[in-house]
Amino acid sequence: MTPSPHKKTIDVAVGMILDAQGRVLLAERPADKSWSGWWELPGGKIEPGETPLQALVRELDEELGIQVTTVTPWVTYTHEYDHAFVKLAFALVTGWEGTPYGREQQKLSWALPAEADSVGPLLPAAYPPLRWLQLPTEYAITDIGSPQALPDFLDRLDLALARGLKLVQLREPGWPDGTDASSLHDALQAIMARCHAAGARVLVNSAHPEAWWHEADGVHLRATDAAALPARPSFDRDSSLVGVSTHGSREFAQARALQADFIVLGPVLPTGSHPGRAPMGWDAFLKTTRSAGLPAYALGGVTPDLLQTARQHGAHGVAGIRGWW
Repeated sequence: MTPSPHKKTIDVAVGMILDAQGRVLLAERPADKSWSGWWELPGGKIEPGETPLQALVRELDEELGIQVTTVTPWVTYTHEYDHAFVKLAFALVTGWEGTPYGREQQKLSWALPAEADSVGPLLPAAYPPLRWLQLPTEYAITDIGSPQALPDFLDRLDLALARGLKLVQLREPGWPDGTDASSLHDALQAIMARCHAAGARVLVNSAHPEAWWHEADGVHLRATDAAALPARPSFDRDSSLVGVSTHGSREFAQARALQADFIVLGPVLPTGSHPGRAPMGWDAFLKTTRSAGLPAYALGGVTPDLLQTARQHGAHGVAGIRGWW
């Protein structure tokens, strides 16, 4: 979203304070503030000279009486209100000292992200991050190759699901041309059956037929396919997802225009699948995703054991092929 010259932009640091049960802390706005009685995610304005994380640490002490010990950057998102654009720098807070309490006499409540609106009316800007929190942190991409390799792949899929994998993308551009076209569709059906039984979702890469996107749990759009779409694909299920492969700000804007649920950005590290392409590195990943406005998965040379490194550099999670199978 590009701020209008006729509206001011307010920079705000916001904490997604998460406990061991995966619940997020919500605060009711006090009676002496605008939107009183509505519920929000704790945080406040970034003062001159402060970084977003410094501002958040200060605000959470002032508002909740806690001293943050573990915090990682996440998504920076701009929301338009009637009076201004509010640029919200969200961060994940997973460690603190003290017990949160309302130092401004505000009520507090813990809730699972999917159930947060049961606490009370939420500020409009709270809905996107609460939805993003429900995305898994690992995103595995298939690399079956042929019908003959499917049984072995399904065995490896079962192991990955048993380890907790919850999001899979079917992407098979090299499926043999001479193979009966129905064989890859059969593979999709077998993958979905296993994933759904384990509570995992399956997206279909846009290289494959659109009808398959609707059979599965959504679509992962290649950057070129996203650029050609006038609007977000419609699905019968509210839980369906749209992901977009991106390489920079132009693709970020298109992903936001399509109301995508997440983006994938890379390659972050050297990868065998793109040996001639220079990796961007973690610092560039962090800097680039600040303008994305959506949760980002780090891709390229990334494996599940690098999840914490990725999250320290602004990623929602990690995506890839080899590290999962």
